[in-house]
Amino acid sequence: MENSRKRAFKDEIYDQFSRIGKAFSSASRLELIDLLAQRERTVDELAEETEMSVANTSRHLQVLKGERLVRRRKEGTRAYYMLAGPEVYRAWRAVRTLAESRLAEVEETVQRYLSDRQQMEALSPEELEVRLETDDVLVLDVRPEAEYQTGHIPGARSIPIDQIEEHLDELPDDQEIVAYCRGPYCVYSDDAVRRLREEGHTARRLQEGLPDWIDEGRPVKSGTTPGGTS
Repeated sequence: MENSRKRAFKDEIYDQFSRIGKAFSSASRLELIDLLAQRERTVDELAEETEMSVANTSRHLQVLKGERLVRRRKEGTRAYYMLAGPEVYRAWRAVRTLAESRLAEVEETVQRYLSDRQQMEALSPEELEVRLETDDVLVLDVRPEAEYQTGHIPGARSIPIDQIEEHLDELPDDQEIVAYCRGPYCVYSDDAVRRLREEGHTARRLQEGLPDWIDEGRPVKSGTTPGGTS
């Protein structure tokens, strides 16, 4: 290949790759990807979750759709958005992991807002799998019910965080409780563990969320699971 064609090829191919980087360059779009890893959602639902306007949410979704990172389906007059495939979540997870390893500010932010997190003795997914085999742990999915219905860890019980107070008396005193939510930076599980410990329960949070559990090839109970897998 002559030098001019080689240069043109390099310029064009890297420009195509950069489109994904540009789509990932917005904090708002990263949050949308994280939410869509749980289940499909409408623009209105995403706007409410992210506290953005519907118009702004729609604009971010169009960017993601334009780069084929999300897709849309219609049901009557309603449009639902979902991740285009599991590799989209995998790419976001890689970005998150890189930031954790290279940016001290990530841990500083966690410490500033979740100063008691280190006391919660997070359980790794590997440890939870072993505990589930011996049936000596109660797993709580504290995400919204719709996300639980889409997919959850086998054997997990659904108690959304906003309903935890109503169910405290139903939980066993002689069994450790492990709470999980959307991901490592979702605070639902922190809130659940904090409240359970106040009531005298032995409780810990899972280090990761359901999309990470799925991405690592672990079993999920549902018909349709987050991230476009089955």
